[in-house]
Amino acid sequence: MSEKILTYEEDFERLGKMDLKKLLELFMIQIKNIWRVDGLYFQGIEKRFGVDSAEEIDRETWSILAKIEARDLKKLYSIEEIRNIREFMELLLNTSWAIYQSKKSYYIDEENGIGVFKVISCRVQEARIKKGLGVFPCKNVRYIYLRSFAEAVDPNIEVEVVTCPPDEKPPDYWCAWRFKLKKVYR
Repeated sequence: MSEKILTYEEDFERLGKMDLKKLLELFMIQIKNIWRVDGLYFQGIEKRFGVDSAEEIDRETWSILAKIEARDLKKLYSIEEIRNIREFMELLLNTSWAIYQSKKSYYIDEENGIGVFKVISCRVQEARIKKGLGVFPCKNVRYIYLRSFAEAVDPNIEVEVVTCPPDEKPPDYWCAWRFKLKKVYR
């Protein structure tokens, strides 16, 4: 039996030969795994050091990840500068956070440079409730992540929390975020 060493390029080639549906399923599994690791780390830190320490570490981690995601997505889509809110929302929809949400909606008002993103079904909150852990007040963590992502994409984008736990949950969604270009390019 001989050992086979694979490079990144060989993995890329191997994955490129997969059936598209299978490849997308694999992609979604890996997105879920990122979030599973996040949740498990959070719970481990919370158990050992308390929820405040866990949340502080979570905020720092997601702030850094947001900047990395913004850089990588801008490179993937060959975007050096955002020209409109639609371009920003397209990048946002392709973040690991947005893809992970099992049901979401978004709205774009191009004329006023506004985009709104809503999480209708939140896997994290629904999993916590199912485990008897209760709703996690994720507003601070998510705000830091989204603000860091927006700033890394274009400092001209403002982020506003419409609602997010611990705010009272609206009946038909978990959280909503508003993104606005400070200066609309025409």
